[in-house]
Amino acid sequence: MRKAIFLTMLAWAQAQQFEVASIKASAPPGGGRMRFGSRGGPGTKDPGLYTCENCDTAWLIRESFDLKDFQLSGPDWMQSSRFMVTAKIPEGTSKEKFRLMMQNLLVERFKLAYHREKKEMQTYELVVAKGGPKMKESESPLDPDERPARITERKTDAEGFPVLPPGRAPMMMMLMGGRATARHTAETMEEFAVSLSYDLHKPVTDATGLKGKYDFTLHWISEGAGPSTGDDTGPTLFRALPEQLGLRLEAKKGMVEILVVDHVEKVPTEN
Repeated sequence: MRKAIFLTMLAWAQAQQFEVASIKASAPPGGGRMRFGSRGGPGTKDPGLYTCENCDTAWLIRESFDLKDFQLSGPDWMQSSRFMVTAKIPEGTSKEKFRLMMQNLLVERFKLAYHREKKEMQTYELVVAKGGPKMKESESPLDPDERPARITERKTDAEGFPVLPPGRAPMMMMLMGGRATARHTAETMEEFAVSLSYDLHKPVTDATGLKGKYDFTLHWISEGAGPSTGDDTGPTLFRALPEQLGLRLEAKKGMVEILVVDHVEKVPTEN
């Protein structure tokens, strides 16, 4: 009986692992631009291969546990150590199972130990501003195969905000000093609230009561996005939302579940 239980547990553990996984320290940044970010995996055009290029330890943990930055607490150095990660994923793997595989990889290679706890923090509710919404309800669904046009030349409008290439594909561009333009297509207010939470680094929930999907473009200056250019007098999100979309943010206090890193190695074990 014990042997049967052991074999069952062993089979389950093996099923939660990648076929092949490699973690290597990234090369030191050169003088040019550094590409970073993840691609591939379940739900993408390349579900069998996941790649994370120049991703820091905090990024890997957030992606593995499906966290936003304000939901992770750990050493500051987790945001500076960068790695190249590639993993071959078994056919038919779901997003949930993929995240479990990533978690097991971090535990095995980085000796990650953690716990969860509730923390009170600043939160926001997205609500309709006085005068009502100014957004256009989407007339057609977004083509899942549409990709943003390639940017060959960076252009700005009269107020210094990035000009996005034509098309309906969602995208965002941000310049030094934080001037940003974002195009949202066939997006619900619940989805928009999630995207706002990334820029504000605080939880945002949808309380607009709007049930449709909308097409809109937003221009704003993101706080903490880098050195100021000296003329960054444009709107923050708190001013841009009511002026451009007829929405506003209401400050609240709330309890948010966070993941606390108790231990993680700076250097992973060898491949």
